[in-house]
Amino acid sequence: MARYRPSRAMVVMSSIGVGVGCTVLFKELLGGCRYTGDEKLNGKNVIVTGSNTGLGKEAAREFAKRGANVIMACRDIKKCRRTRKELIEATKNTNIVCEELDLASLESVREFATRITANIGKVHILVNNAGVMRCPRTLTKEGFEKQLGVNHLGHFFLTLQLLDAIKAAAPSRIVNLSSVAHLRGQIKFNDLNSEQSYDPAEAYNQSKLANTLFTRELARKLEGTGVSTFAVHPGIVNTEINRHMGIASSFVATILVKPILWLFTKSPRQGAQTVIHCALAEGLEADSGAYFSNCKVAAANPIADDENVAKWLWATSLKWTGLS
Repeated sequence: MARYRPSRAMVVMSSIGVGVGCTVLFKELLGGCRYTGDEKLNGKNVIVTGSNTGLGKEAAREFAKRGANVIMACRDIKKCRRTRKELIEATKNTNIVCEELDLASLESVREFATRITANIGKVHILVNNAGVMRCPRTLTKEGFEKQLGVNHLGHFFLTLQLLDAIKAAAPSRIVNLSSVAHLRGQIKFNDLNSEQSYDPAEAYNQSKLANTLFTRELARKLEGTGVSTFAVHPGIVNTEINRHMGIASSFVATILVKPILWLFTKSPRQGAQTVIHCALAEGLEADSGAYFSNCKVAAANPIADDENVAKWLWATSLKWTGLS
């Protein structure tokens, strides 16, 4: 009986199939935790900033699947409407709306908060997701360095403007997107606005540390209100926030680096899992103020545990946003 010998083409195709399968499995294993809770959100109002793309879009998708009234708070309202249409088609939930919000303008934030409190009254979940990363030094409308202004001060101002509506919905939650980059962050007490010197990476790290400090101090101030708040590292996620990193747009990156980045970074869906966990999981109230990574409490920058620094940043943020 003749011995069977597969053709070269069959061997090649089989090898490609095995390689693709192993690659997909490897990426899934690197993707970290996956939230499996089955909570329903019918009748709940959820705001996600920066939800027209990336991680925010995937979080909004998950909330919509669970029946929530989702408010997509976005700077680019045209992109928001396109994403809204996609999410409605995917989730069959028509209770998704777009609201314009430019975190680089406190006036825009104030107007957004006014509309929300007038139209829906209660906010059950607020996800402060929008952000910029390592951009050239530019200023917000009020003259804040953009990473500090958008990532921290804009969300600080938004949260405080919505706080009565969030308290009214208690038990409710506030999820602030931080980053592992906060571990390298320092608060520049004498140059918080990076006017004397500017390094894009240092400014980003500072803004993410500010998110974590804000979460810590906010939790202290919200004790006994039924509102819990968490800082989240979503993982190293392949999203549009990386667009200001020099390699992201180069030809070499497209051919050589981007496939490697795709393999070793999380997808937006994977990155959204810890956000969803902190927004929905039961029994997290005792961890309010904590920094989460991979769906569990993680060690934060020791500076984040310095109550004096947190209080200084809070007071400075109140002053700079005109709330003091």
